[in-house]
Amino acid sequence: MELLILVHVLSAVIGVGPIFFIPILLRKNQGIENLRFSMKTAKKLLLFPKTGGLTAVLTGILLILLSDYGSFYQLWLFGSLILYVAAQVILLGFIAPKQKKIALWLFDPKHKNETTIPQDIIQIRSKVNFLFYFAIALILIIFIFMILKPLAFV
Repeated sequence: MELLILVHVLSAVIGVGPIFFIPILLRKNQGIENLRFSMKTAKKLLLFPKTGGLTAVLTGILLILLSDYGSFYQLWLFGSLILYVAAQVILLGFIAPKQKKIALWLFDPKHKNETTIPQDIIQIRSKVNFLFYFAIALILIIFIFMILKPLAFV
């Protein structure tokens, strides 16, 4: 059981940890070359939540089934799952398409020699950062639920 808990915690931290750094990568006031590098790096970092996050959910479900954590409908368990799904919807449903728009412009060969980022791309990047911060807030609440287990065994 301890090994399963270890895998669960490590996959959660390694899986969602990189999300905390992407807004730093996509910061304001960077040039096109820096933004290109940041987008490539962010794309690589987003591989971690896809595998680590899924592993955390699966090991979490196993922990619930194999342990005596009480009813699945406790705030900390059910709430964590709902928040995880919401974060995934934000990441995959809202952020990913916006990042794709940014990447399409940045890596289009006809923009290779551009020296300024167009205003619409800057606005999309700002929206992406806001959405990342929102997803990060949800993830922090999940970690709080996992650690403090509010209203456990109710």
